[in-house]
Amino acid sequence: IQCSPPGTYRGAIDCLLQTVRNESIFALYKGATPPAVGWAAIDSVLLGSLHNYRLFLIQHHMTEPTPGHPDQQRLTLLGHGVAGLAAGLTSAFMATPMELLKVKLQLQLQKSVLDRQYKGPIDCARQIVRNQGIQGLWTGFTGSLAFRSNFFWMFMSFEALMRSFSRLQGTRYEISTPLANFLSGGLASFTFWFMAMPADNIKNRMMATPHTQSRPSFMATARSIYAAHGAPGFFRGLAPCILRAFPVNASALFVYEGLMRLLGAEKVSLFV
Repeated sequence: IQCSPPGTYRGAIDCLLQTVRNESIFALYKGATPPAVGWAAIDSVLLGSLHNYRLFLIQHHMTEPTPGHPDQQRLTLLGHGVAGLAAGLTSAFMATPMELLKVKLQLQLQKSVLDRQYKGPIDCARQIVRNQGIQGLWTGFTGSLAFRSNFFWMFMSFEALMRSFSRLQGTRYEISTPLANFLSGGLASFTFWFMAMPADNIKNRMMATPHTQSRPSFMATARSIYAAHGAPGFFRGLAPCILRAFPVNASALFVYEGLMRLLGAEKVSLFV
């Protein structure tokens, strides 16, 4: 929806139906190999660096007293946002090549593999490197940085929601910490996608540019989107992202926070 010429699809459902009708149901999984292989590493970098950035900011006194425990300090909401921002930027270095290959493979609309320009992710990477050098795998890097900087909103809103749920303790609406993690992760993802969608459109357009052409700049791509579609063009594809956002991020934060509690991560010093 984001990268196809105007008028190709009337919406998400039409895109789904055309893809299945023209290419088969297996086409819904085109480009799955790069994220399947790389996303575990990317999210490990994202969440692992998030934890260490939080510890770093705590050690540098970006803290406030914990309600009910004035002798204990906790990271401020802004601190959680800054840690998310830094973690997002850190993960962009690894995420960009994976997302580039995914975009290239997904935009091939030919039903037969033999008719496609790229036979798979390795062939795609090989062709990009042959034409643009190894740096070609980081096409769209500035877009990726802009997109992933929005983890500022994700983790700041996640913490704000967790604190809101904690105020329900002792009332009839009290919920468990794991459930609060699940709900906060899902709801925070809505904030993330509303803020990140313009950069996501720019990033994917940059990555969709044929590797035989010069690598596009962030601002030139933004101007081309605005010229073709106006401001709404920066929000193309929002509906599918919103539908996906809650279950994916709720599950991810539920597991992450649960594992951090299980491992006693909050007791670990940055320099141990």
